[in-house]
Amino acid sequence: MNEQTDIWYFQDVDLFNLLCPHKVKTMNQNHSFNRYEKNNFIYFPEEPAKNIYMIAEGRVKIGHYTTDGKEVTKAILTTGEIFGELALAGETKREDFAQAMDNNTVVCPISISDMEDLMADNRELSLKIYKLIGLRVRKLERKIESLVFKDARTRIIEFLKDAAAWKGKKVGFETMIPTKLTHKDIANLTGTSRQTVTTILNELKEKNLINFDRRQILIRDIDKLL
Repeated sequence: MNEQTDIWYFQDVDLFNLLCPHKVKTMNQNHSFNRYEKNNFIYFPEEPAKNIYMIAEGRVKIGHYTTDGKEVTKAILTTGEIFGELALAGETKREDFAQAMDNNTVVCPISISDMEDLMADNRELSLKIYKLIGLRVRKLERKIESLVFKDARTRIIEFLKDAAAWKGKKVGFETMIPTKLTHKDIANLTGTSRQTVTTILNELKEKNLINFDRRQILIRDIDKLL
């Protein structure tokens, strides 16, 4: 995968079917899913990092708070993705929070010791986990660079291109990106405002470069999206 197509919230590594304790014969007894309603927190900063989590249903926001109390969104993850994986890299206390974004969000926890046992017996799984950690670190570095050096319009257009590269479905010259993200979600991920996202997306729509609704974004010709 070209590092230039890394984005800030979509992930290329779907480990749910490999990791969920309900799907692992040695782990499926006495294990339950955790269910959360919209805006419920799964964990807070400073909590002990004892588990990693897999999303069975719904979406989860990962973020942190600045010293002045401002919320910063780092990632929005969805079904099949994992979070809290930095506990495998030595994190003992959470630096971020994890919050359910949808009603009936279903999360499957797995303890660090169980995860380490699985990785010890499965080299392919270990490589995927380390790839995931590496991708997320690079994405965070890229986001910081973008916030410092690029204007809001450029950040939003790069967001669209990256989303197309990772999750887009090609139909001729057009690319369809299935997404439940609201304009506010995109604003949080690109370090802009909801009004700015709405203005820029509408401007691109008026130029017939994109079209969008609540379920998808359609890029007419990605090479012309400047």
